[in-house]
Amino acid sequence: MTEDTVGKIGSVRRGRMLAVAAAGALVLSACAPSDSGDDAGNGGTGGTGASAGAAGNATLTVWSWRVEDKAAYEKIFAAYEKKHPGVKVDFKAFKATEYNKILATGLAGSGGPDVPQVRSYGQLQTTVASGSLVPLDGKVDVSSWDANSVASAKGKSDGRLYAVPFARQTVQMFYNKRLFEKNGLQPPATWADFMKANITLRKTDVTPIAVGAKDDWTLPIVHEVLAAPRFGGKAFADAARTGKTSFTDPAWVDSVKVVGDLKQYMPKNVTGVAQTDAQTLFSSGQAAMIPGGSFDLSVLQKPDPTLQIGVFQVPPPPGSPAGSSATTPGWADGNFAVSKKSKHQAQAMELVQWMSTPEFGQMVADEIKQISAVPGVTYSDPLLKQMNDAYTKNGSPYLLLTDFRYGAPSGTDLMGKGVQQLLLGQKDAAGVSKDLDTGIKTWFKPSGS
Repeated sequence: MTEDTVGKIGSVRRGRMLAVAAAGALVLSACAPSDSGDDAGNGGTGGTGASAGAAGNATLTVWSWRVEDKAAYEKIFAAYEKKHPGVKVDFKAFKATEYNKILATGLAGSGGPDVPQVRSYGQLQTTVASGSLVPLDGKVDVSSWDANSVASAKGKSDGRLYAVPFARQTVQMFYNKRLFEKNGLQPPATWADFMKANITLRKTDVTPIAVGAKDDWTLPIVHEVLAAPRFGGKAFADAARTGKTSFTDPAWVDSVKVVGDLKQYMPKNVTGVAQTDAQTLFSSGQAAMIPGGSFDLSVLQKPDPTLQIGVFQVPPPPGSPAGSSATTPGWADGNFAVSKKSKHQAQAMELVQWMSTPEFGQMVADEIKQISAVPGVTYSDPLLKQMNDAYTKNGSPYLLLTDFRYGAPSGTDLMGKGVQQLLLGQKDAAGVSKDLDTGIKTWFKPSGS
């Protein structure tokens, strides 16, 4: 699951990525050599269930919420073990909705992991505040990485790097190529093209846009996919985080209205449709499009491997700010860190440093089928490549996750509930936006203030 989805369902999907959620790259600043003996003097106290053997030998425990990736990680770590004799990696995956509590307990006690997979952005801060992670400044070089991804692994109050991002997620519109071709449609280049597709498909027995609004955590993603250009994408994000604008800005309000206006092209009784139901509608050919994350790709392909899936960025709706263009919102979906209580900090640090190399990043792309956070990784899957290239060319932050999840109520929670109320007819776009702005301002402080 993704970092985003885990936020809501513990969040539901960030265990599926989710997140889903969620690698790293480049030349490392000096890899820490393995110690001789039992790593005494590395600052480790307590045990992690890993027992030291001969000089430099260690069994490292790695914890994760990505149960669905267990086989892939075992393959990845087997490759690492071949190049690091004496080091064994024991990968343990836990249910995503229970992981945060399990990890907090493990890091506080003596039976936790050497290398924990940790959350991103706001959800990382509790772990940072606990003092259970080893800072990585000067040990891992992420200076050339995407700044949005690197921010996911930093402490908000001290700005220090505490982990290495493992994957990047993007959101975009998936579409059924056969249904588009059958109805004489092409991926839209303009908003008029997009509306033509919706109107044409609605005249058939096909649902134009599959949305699972019963699961409100999906709705901020739906909003980003359908309307990020309408509120201004990255430009609005920069202004919002510095306090130069707010979520009552007319551009934001109108972007929320776009989602409401498109309700007629979504499934009937959309607020009673679960996300899994929406995915089934798409995978079975009963819906032609579905807004979703890169983490959804394998889920959509699994029921029918012959399904011809394409992706596109929704063009800017009418009234979009000058200079606004189609964009691919994205964020980093989790990170790997070093526990201060590890008995094997030298070996754990070396493993995490390796996780910031192109070798690891390429394996994330090839084995886990995720977009790696490491720069320069290549993608054999054409859709992963297209999504990565779109973000690289014209990406924007998934704003409510990357910048407005550092307090409660979070931006994604407020927006999810608000858009659900919009689709139920209980609130208009202005009311949804006002509630979002009011809720966030109970804790948000603009950057630089």
